[in-house]
Amino acid sequence: MTFDRRTFLRRAGLGAAGAGALAAGLTPAVGAQSAIPAPLGALPGAGAGIPIGTVLDYAAGPPSAASIRAAGHLGAVRYCSHRRPGAGWMTGKPLLRGEVDDFRAHGLNMVSCYQFGREDTADWKAGAGGADHHAPIGIGLHFGAGGPRGVPMYVAIDDNPTRWQFDNQIAPYLDRWRVHLNGAGLKLGVYANAPTIDWCRQRGLGQYFWQHDWGSGGRLNPAATIHQLPVKQQVTVGGVVSDLNRVYAIDFGQWWPIDVAALAAAAAGSVG
Repeated sequence: MTFDRRTFLRRAGLGAAGAGALAAGLTPAVGAQSAIPAPLGALPGAGAGIPIGTVLDYAAGPPSAASIRAAGHLGAVRYCSHRRPGAGWMTGKPLLRGEVDDFRAHGLNMVSCYQFGREDTADWKAGAGGADHHAPIGIGLHFGAGGPRGVPMYVAIDDNPTRWQFDNQIAPYLDRWRVHLNGAGLKLGVYANAPTIDWCRQRGLGQYFWQHDWGSGGRLNPAATIHQLPVKQQVTVGGVVSDLNRVYAIDFGQWWPIDVAALAAAAAGSVG
């Protein structure tokens, strides 16, 4: 099957800003996935480079793929995890095959993440044992929804942890997740604040990073592939209230990976 340049860019999930950046010779890719450093300072107050588009994340819903595409988003980061007890409103958990098929039919990107507990019941508080419990569930839901091998699952550290908590609970938790994911042909992504991303990188934990702002002190970590914007910037799409996220890497963990060199050539031809 062959595509014209416009279709190729759309299937790759690259918006107009990203295509323009590529055509200008600026590669909007960061972190472990980047062979060429992103231009720093391109986004005021941030070091992660040029945002190439936006994705949603939501626990309610899900909204239709048609409504997400009409709103101009690249796709969504989706929960491969069950809803918590008492959280019946989380009708968007877990990700199911029907939503995946809807996304794919509309040319949208899908990204996997995992979070079950929160606050006092946070998954990471059980350390390595918590990963042994949760990772098989997340991996099973990912494959059950039609997810491929070779992509990451973003594992949530939805907190502002201390360094002691990172060293003694979070690091063992993520390290065991990595073992389970690698055994299944998947990669480790981490959802965390800016300092926790720094600590993860120091320990070699994670190949993709999705940043939240709690405890980040207004700093966008230059390794962030995705950045979740504050709650006040939430949007309603297809009747579902969703978090809005900026994407800072051509490969941000989406299920249908793309050839960056071919994408750059297509972008240059499209804009030129």
